[in-house]
Amino acid sequence: MSTIHFVFGTVFAGLLAFAGTSAAAADGPIKPFKDDLFSGHTVLRMEDGGAYEVIDYQEMRDINGRDRDPERRVKDAYVSPGARRYQENETLAIENRKLDVTRVGQAQGATFTVIFIHGRGGDRRLGANDYTFGGNFNRLKNLALNNGGTYYAPSVTSFDDKGVADISALIRYSSQQSSGRPVILACASMGGFICQGISRDTEAVRYLKGMVLLGGPPDPTLPGSALAARRVPIYFAHGSADSVYEAEEQTAIYRKLKRAGYPVRFTLFQTGSHGTPIRMVDWRKALNFVLGVR
Repeated sequence: MSTIHFVFGTVFAGLLAFAGTSAAAADGPIKPFKDDLFSGHTVLRMEDGGAYEVIDYQEMRDINGRDRDPERRVKDAYVSPGARRYQENETLAIENRKLDVTRVGQAQGATFTVIFIHGRGGDRRLGANDYTFGGNFNRLKNLALNNGGTYYAPSVTSFDDKGVADISALIRYSSQQSSGRPVILACASMGGFICQGISRDTEAVRYLKGMVLLGGPPDPTLPGSALAARRVPIYFAHGSADSVYEAEEQTAIYRKLKRAGYPVRFTLFQTGSHGTPIRMVDWRKALNFVLGVR
């Protein structure tokens, strides 16, 4: 039995065991990875029993102190390059459409799948870069690999109905490849328009276990969407000083969902700008929240 299949079997058994326990009994099925570097954020304020949190963010510490070359290359301690051995660039032919992706992890049988959608001007390389955004994508890769999961970073060619249809096809494909196990869609910045389109797609949301919105455009219709009707967990992360999409508008959507008893979390990075959530989101916390909701 290969190492990767042994890991898959072990982790899948753990995920099944976790599904029958209370989320309060453990922080989730995803095992720690470099938590001392990525999960030690100072919480300035908490509300809603911890569902809403304000995190201390300081540019001089969290960019200049973390990067060897600010915003270009993180310090080596934040990166474990072994994940590259399981990384492939592919062009998938799905439902009469072609989609360029970077895949990290096994092509079939994943315990869970994460799909990351970049913003304007990006492509699959953004979500596969180990050294930018403080090494946070490298951590996501390793969290997926170490827990039997698969990570996809597709190139989105347009943020309209075509782009939504492409990602909808990838969501269904990922679910089929993993025999219906959890698929999580994460959208950053303008990529949030893809998440908005998916949230209204009654077919696509059937295959989703969770959604992560990182500095994305507010969608006032989200509480009435097909995604919300299925109570798919949503994790928001936003910078308080975001000049592209205002944090207050996104917070208002969170509060409406929370008042309705919806499974939702919100992390606000105090003084953080538009790109801060991509750099600073604690992927283990986000994944454990989504996977822990029954």
